[in-house]
Amino acid sequence: MITIVDYGMGNLASVANAIKKYTKDVRISSKAVDVGKTDKLVLPGVGAFKDAYDEIEKRNLRKPVLDFIASGKPFLGICLGLQLLFTKSYEDGEHPGFDIIKGEVVAFDKAKGLKVPHMGWNRISQDKNKDCPLLKGVVGGAYMYFVHSYYVAPQDSSVVLTTTDYGLDFCSMAWKDNIYAMQFHPEKSQEEGLKIIKNFVEL
Repeated sequence: MITIVDYGMGNLASVANAIKKYTKDVRISSKAVDVGKTDKLVLPGVGAFKDAYDEIEKRNLRKPVLDFIASGKPFLGICLGLQLLFTKSYEDGEHPGFDIIKGEVVAFDKAKGLKVPHMGWNRISQDKNKDCPLLKGVVGGAYMYFVHSYYVAPQDSSVVLTTTDYGLDFCSMAWKDNIYAMQFHPEKSQEEGLKIIKNFVEL
């Protein structure tokens, strides 16, 4: 069973539909018991960091999500689902995250003339020294679909799986043990993005 965490923020249906291309064994749930009793967990999200964190707390989902990650079973974070894993975010103030991956969530520098949010198609560049199962069959320099104003800055570069150039090379995909997380939306990234979804289903 693959469970998609419903905390009231995120394009849950499109994530579920992408997964359903490869398995019918998927559910959307806001119940802690379902988070605890699943084989794989997906944490999506669209919107503001603090709002997402607060909703997860309000629904008593933070501990079940952290316990699931600690179990070693496959975890997929998408967009805010990546950012929430980090120590803290500077979006609209300073706010704590899950602190599973040490680092910060910071804003793009508008002074560089960048359009913010970073929205649309952009390339991901994979660390060729890392053979990640989620990128099996994904072409080098594949285009993925992004919508975000903040990006993650890990303390430890070893968790960076892919980078994307937008005024700087930012971490667009992180990999740590059983944690696979990305800033882009694989469910909206057509063929190459769906390969990532398929690879996650097949872990």
